[in-house]
Amino acid sequence: MSLLYLTQQGARLRKDHGRFVVCLPDDQEVEVLIKEVEHICLFGNIHLSTSAIATCLHHQIPVVFLSQTGSYKGHLWSAENQHQRLEAAQHQRFADPAFQMETAKAIVQGKIENSRQLLLKLNRRRQLATVKEAAGGLHRDGLAVEQLALATDHLDRLRGYEGTAASRYFLALGQLIKHPDLTLTKRTRRPPTDPVNSLLSFGYTLLFNNLLSLLRVEGLNPYLGNLHRSDRPEAQLAFDLMEEFRSPIVDTLVLQLINQNVFSLEDFTPPNEAGGVYLGEQSRQRFLQGFEKRIMSAVQHPDSSRAVPYRQVIVLQLRRYKQCLETGTRYEPFRRVT
Repeated sequence: MSLLYLTQQGARLRKDHGRFVVCLPDDQEVEVLIKEVEHICLFGNIHLSTSAIATCLHHQIPVVFLSQTGSYKGHLWSAENQHQRLEAAQHQRFADPAFQMETAKAIVQGKIENSRQLLLKLNRRRQLATVKEAAGGLHRDGLAVEQLALATDHLDRLRGYEGTAASRYFLALGQLIKHPDLTLTKRTRRPPTDPVNSLLSFGYTLLFNNLLSLLRVEGLNPYLGNLHRSDRPEAQLAFDLMEEFRSPIVDTLVLQLINQNVFSLEDFTPPNEAGGVYLGEQSRQRFLQGFEKRIMSAVQHPDSSRAVPYRQVIVLQLRRYKQCLETGTRYEPFRRVT
């Protein structure tokens, strides 16, 4: 199965019998079998025909709408793919403070540990003392999270530990970049203000879209989160469950691409009025190819007897979460092993 990314401005997607047909502005056409498409991402000014929309709804193919630079705008999927008993369990756990806090703790612990493991892996040859110190700090952050009591008034404290760990992590990650022109000193977003943050933001958007679509396929309501909770109508559970995959999938990919000189300063737009820096259109296609290769790379997971692609690992984690909803057991995050 494949994800269909459409990035060329002015392209059109229509249905022709059992195929999707992508019509490009220069009148070229690309055909894809409908049965081989599981997810569609549209970047910017892409036209989707009525027949294509109906086909996506009928075949439960999620369509995600993004700006040209990759900002999330909205999505299309069929409301028929609902699992009432599962959603009832979600609402019950959503109102359970102990479940909320325990799950949020597990998510943050998984994120911190995976971040630490990436620093250790990237620093094996470099042996930078500052990176080693940051990895030790992340270990202490994880211990502090473990010791937090399951009280809902500690949720802000938990988010504080997460923020401290993230600052420590990105500062160390920047020291492992070998490219002379691309640097990272801190995480900036909305907008990303430099090329490295631009790559990170774009990768996180793609990861979020994968989580969002797979949540729907698994019958989960993406708006009922634990760590991320607010009155805003956002897919909080997708933000929750992507946390443990940020460093294994996106951060790993970004460091690989930068250190292999896949991108240069010329691949990015000059800062806009808000200071935002983004990948150019041709450069985005290179990143999309890298992202698909990364998310389809195989890795071991405790719930599988063989190595499976990261996208399947995400599905296995969603099923772990579903089991927690139904049984009340503790959520176990995915932990990267290096």
